[in-house]
Amino acid sequence: MNEEEFLKEVENLGIKLDEEKLAKLDKFYHLLISWNEKINLTTITKKEDCYLKHFYDSLTLIKEIDLTKKLKVLDVGTGAGFPGIVLKIVFPNLKITLLDSLNKRINYLNEIIKELDLHDIETKCSRVEDYAKETKEEYDLIVARAVAHLGILIETTMPLLKLNSFLIAMKSNINEEIKESSKILNNINAKIININTFNLPIENSIRTLVKIQKTNKTPTKYPRNYSKIKKEYQSKQK
Repeated sequence: MNEEEFLKEVENLGIKLDEEKLAKLDKFYHLLISWNEKINLTTITKKEDCYLKHFYDSLTLIKEIDLTKKLKVLDVGTGAGFPGIVLKIVFPNLKITLLDSLNKRINYLNEIIKELDLHDIETKCSRVEDYAKETKEEYDLIVARAVAHLGILIETTMPLLKLNSFLIAMKSNINEEIKESSKILNNINAKIININTFNLPIENSIRTLVKIQKTNKTPTKYPRNYSKIKKEYQSKQK
């Protein structure tokens, strides 16, 4: 996906990008590639691939939620900064927290924020289940792109969400994970609002956005010990 194709496809999403935002996306790409030589951030390094599989893919969130509103957003397991950094560039109205468990990635993200002169965006070095023990009902939206089993995501993130707010899990094929998550949805007072499956342009790979709403207070026993719930879901794969 070249820049012209990128602009056309994001316009189809209802997003118009000005020169400043395009310049920041371009700078972000070059910073990403530079840092990728020092620490392992992504295997997708070709510019056309990055614009499709990272930048455009991050922006598909707008299919499920109005990102032009003033939302407090948590990007769980942000890694190289997807979708969080892209969202902040394109929608500066968002207040974003980037959560990652590796300090070296946090150092990289802090440098990206500084170099791109982004505001109302912070980083936190923590596992989500630990962060949920100290931070309660703070976020309007939680996003997680290709992070953990859906059931684990639901259990660990619900305590962080405000009542009636949303988790959007960005996945590829997810039918089995949805079936395996039905019990935890009932236990933790959450429900799936929508499952939006579509194809990326040009290469046609499958993407799925699973929109989950917190419908009541999270029971105090959640989140459980992460190692226990991870084993629980791993055992289902055998």
